[in-house]
Amino acid sequence: MAAPDPRQVELMDALRRLKKQVVDNSDYVGSKFPEEARKIHFEEAEARGIYGEATRDEVAELIEDGVEFLPLPDVGEDN
Repeated sequence: MAAPDPRQVELMDALRRLKKQVVDNSDYVGSKFPEEARKIHFEEAEARGIYGEATRDEVAELIEDGVEFLPLPDVGEDN
């Protein structure tokens, strides 16, 4: 088996650090992510970092509403 490309290893490590930073400094809101993101966007709730889950339809609706968000990188500890 060939050794992994060092640039790929470095990128994966950076993505893991990014995900950890978000998780460590944000509130997990689970399936309430779309609702909470809208509340923050429309200033009905205090601005804060959140993360959670959303269906494809919910993602499309958030985009349509102008809510800005990014998906967390899907990186395992050993991938």
